[in-house]
Amino acid sequence: MPRLFLVALLLCTACRSGLPPIAASLPPAPGDLRTLYAVRAVDVAVGTGKDARPNACLYAHYTGWLTTGTKFDSSRDTMPNGKPRTPLVFRQGARQVIAGWDAGFEGMKVGGRRRLFLPYQVAYGEEGRPPTIPARSMLVFDVELMDVTDAPPVPPGTPPAQARCKPWEQR
Repeated sequence: MPRLFLVALLLCTACRSGLPPIAASLPPAPGDLRTLYAVRAVDVAVGTGKDARPNACLYAHYTGWLTTGTKFDSSRDTMPNGKPRTPLVFRQGARQVIAGWDAGFEGMKVGGRRRLFLPYQVAYGEEGRPPTIPARSMLVFDVELMDVTDAPPVPPGTPPAQARCKPWEQR
């Protein structure tokens, strides 16, 4: 009976936080944890620039981790040829990125930095992206909104996911 009580107590404690254990090797993200749909987010720094808005072109730097603390990608890393990578660009809400990003950038302003906790359902799903991202992986992203611009007009009949923004260098 005491063993059953201990298991129940551990499960209740894990459910209360709503987050799986996160590796201590991740850098700290001071701020209040809040939930945006299934996405949880901590605003590390609130921006003061233009608002992220639906269908706008968002330019963002990011670093992604597994909950084990393993970094799997970062736009801040240099390319193999030694050149710096540019911010990722996508149309907000056009399904050009994982669903957790479309939700996770809502309410941000340019200059803002946010930590996103994305359950697998709004990240890479049941299958993940082997071998880098295992199946059903919760992901942690540190994102920084670098710029917001108006999106170019979408030609008639073009699905929103195919309407592209200008690259970082051409904005």
